Amino acid sequence: MDKVFNYGADHLSVDTVLALAAGKCKGILNAEIIRKIKKSQQDVSAIVENDRTVYGINTGFGILSNTKISEEDTATLQYKILQSHSVGVGDPIPAEIAKIMLITKVHALAKGFSGVRSETLERIAWHIENDVIPVVPEKGSVGASGDLAPLSHLFLPLIGLGEVIYKGTRYKAQELLNRFSLQPVQLGPKEGLALINGTQFILAYAVKAVQRMHNCLEAADIIGAMSLEALTGTKAPFDERLHELRPYNGNKLVAQRLRLLLHDSAIMQSHVDCGRVQDPYSLRCMPQVHGASRNAWLHLKELTETELDSVTDNPIIFSADDTISGGNFHGQPLALPLDYACFAAAEIGNISDRRCYLLLEGKWGLPMLLMKDVGLNSGFMIPQYTTAALVTENKTLCFPASADSIPTSLGQEDHVSMGSISGRKLSRVLDNLEFILAIELMSACQAIEFRRPLKSSEILEFAHDHVRHSVSFAEEDRIFAEDIKKITDIIKDFSFVEKVDEFAKAKGVQLNRDFEGFRL
Repeated sequence: MDKVFNYGADHLSVDTVLALAAGKCKGILNAEIIRKIKKSQQDVSAIVENDRTVYGINTGFGILSNTKISEEDTATLQYKILQSHSVGVGDPIPAEIAKIMLITKVHALAKGFSGVRSETLERIAWHIENDVIPVVPEKGSVGASGDLAPLSHLFLPLIGLGEVIYKGTRYKAQELLNRFSLQPVQLGPKEGLALINGTQFILAYAVKAVQRMHNCLEAADIIGAMSLEALTGTKAPFDERLHELRPYNGNKLVAQRLRLLLHDSAIMQSHVDCGRVQDPYSLRCMPQVHGASRNAWLHLKELTETELDSVTDNPIIFSADDTISGGNFHGQPLALPLDYACFAAAEIGNISDRRCYLLLEGKWGLPMLLMKDVGLNSGFMIPQYTTAALVTENKTLCFPASADSIPTSLGQEDHVSMGSISGRKLSRVLDNLEFILAIELMSACQAIEFRRPLKSSEILEFAHDHVRHSVSFAEEDRIFAEDIKKITDIIKDFSFVEKVDEFAKAKGVQLNRDFEGFRL
């Protein structure tokens, strides 16, 4: 590992967060950042010593903000906030999400406006470096007062409470600290509040959504092109001149990718004079539909990267005499784009299901249900039931969580974003989308073999052969759930898109050229 990231100083991008989480990059606190952190902590100490009333340092929290806390109780207050706010319920979030929360929290606090001690940040960095990941329940945040419940669980292990995952095993936090001969952190004034006030739960889900949705969008273009070939569709709707007349960048990118994916296809050339005037929308309008979802993805990526370099706790400490109690913890700036991305991801599944249906109809030279002996065999009829079910489930997940708000803290926190729910919903939609795309890919690979001896383009033939390493052509019915899982695995682990991209580049084809912003 030779790549180093300076918490609090360097620009934190989505790909850098993912590299830190994967252990491909090491995060450090450099001397200048430690100086800023210590200055901020000294400012908090001065506030306590001078008995200057500042929210969360020597007052209660939320509706209790007018309750004064004595100097001797300011440290105890920080322990109590971690305990009282640890009210999460439900299954634990994935360890990678929890690790991203740790990374993004260290970066935000290291900017030196939060009054935490360098020792506290170094302990969090220890958890990251050693993959000692706190157990965080998935439900309980309203996404506005900071992600209070999940962040409280995330940092309970700092004080020897809660649970952690280490090398696949779940432990009591104190048990793990004992194993490493470590003592719980002694929290100072404001530290507990700084740890749990922020958007890192929403942000972690946004980071993973940016990565996963990008992979699905890339896969959807490749798979859609394969379905088009199997259905002897035309590439005319992807003409560059057409998209210059309606120049959305997402549309132009998808049209370019489809032109390159289909270049020099013998299948395409075989039916140029077939007389078919227009293809169904799910084939003809891929640039418009996939492209619109690309634009939504780009919006999410841009706002996620703004949040990654933001300070989102409260109050903000500029100096001992200059503090602001504001609303940087409010999740609305991410809740809205997460909901938008949720619709955009669901629509990729919707159009993919329509292509699955077209492949089964028995039109344009394909056998009905993609199998020669149907009746005795059901062929590929039932996998499309699954895509229909998943598409409908995604539709039920598309109600925007950010459209709702329930007051909390006896009305003090009277508008909340529900962005944590937006993030979790998008994650579930992406789970379903990966299955839908896998079923379309399975069906397209089956269908394209009925065009033999004609071949598609080199790139699409490579994509087909890559799938065939895992799943063979189906001569008769079998347990298609096993095939679906194998193909879903190569979509979920990004290897399908990565292998196709590598092959294309080896052939001198850059599928995303001229569209740098749409790269991850």
